[in-house]
Amino acid sequence: MPCTVTVGGFFGDEGKGKVIAYLAKNDNISIAVRGGVGPNAGHTFVYGGKTHKVRMLPSAVLNLPTKLLIGAGVLIDTEILLDEVKTFAAHNRTLVDRQCGIIEKAHIEKDQGTYLKNRIGTTGSGTGPANADRALRTLRLAKDVHDLSQYIEDVSNSINHALDKNESILVEGTQGTFLSLFHGIYPYVTSRDVCASSICSDVGIGPKRVEEVLVIFKAYVTRVGEGPLDNEVNKEEVGRLGWAEFGSVTGRQRRASPFDMQLAKKAISLNSATQLAVTKLDVLFPESAGVRKFEKLPTESKKFIENIEAETGLKVSLVGTGADVDDIIDRRAMK
Repeated sequence: MPCTVTVGGFFGDEGKGKVIAYLAKNDNISIAVRGGVGPNAGHTFVYGGKTHKVRMLPSAVLNLPTKLLIGAGVLIDTEILLDEVKTFAAHNRTLVDRQCGIIEKAHIEKDQGTYLKNRIGTTGSGTGPANADRALRTLRLAKDVHDLSQYIEDVSNSINHALDKNESILVEGTQGTFLSLFHGIYPYVTSRDVCASSICSDVGIGPKRVEEVLVIFKAYVTRVGEGPLDNEVNKEEVGRLGWAEFGSVTGRQRRASPFDMQLAKKAISLNSATQLAVTKLDVLFPESAGVRKFEKLPTESKKFIENIEAETGLKVSLVGTGADVDDIIDRRAMK
């Protein structure tokens, strides 16, 4: 059952798009399926010097044989989805579960200039109000939208059938563990749970069908919006450290703090992680930029990764050392 679930370990923005794009390209992934909340999560990756961003499709969009599926738990912004399908020429590879909820203009308007956006710091993309309507059983579903008719599928059936045939499945989580409605720092959270078990539910697979849970961390912690952030670094220091980043959906500057080991351990527990990825090692240790073999990393960089492994008891299988999809040290073959 070659099924891997990827989950963000902090507050989102951990580099999941890059990792997923790499796995799709290198592991002959048959199906990439997106779970999570909806277009409030943007995934960014760089390949061949070109930056790509997706908010609806899985980050495997560049790997042409890979089918791109969206699970029933995901909210759809039809305009954004259709634009991405066109941009990546993915008409023949995209399937949307018939029970995906639809974000309407009224949801976006309700999300703008309200408590959610102004106090909690949400993206204003309409996901919160849409999920509220789903809980009230009044939300329109994808099967009722004419513009999506050619893409409609029972995604759960598709994935389980593929697993029965031993095909490789990559399940893409969005947001980050501590933005979970249930396990995050409430009320500064998203409108649903986004941990591994919920991502599996989103796409319609049971927990026994999952082979690996890959939790992705960044070499430092960032978050967009309001809410507590332990050991937060001020903006001037963020600039000096080279940690200045901006949200791919909102454009807001991300707040930052050093790598939080206790938070990482909690994320590992919540998600039943089997392996880890750490991205942006090159930002923390610039001399690591572009390195693709672990033994060639500078000593301090190696110690940083080895300390995470010693503290968590899990292998850091993938180490990001640059912006490009292929700037990764892949240690999965090592025992």
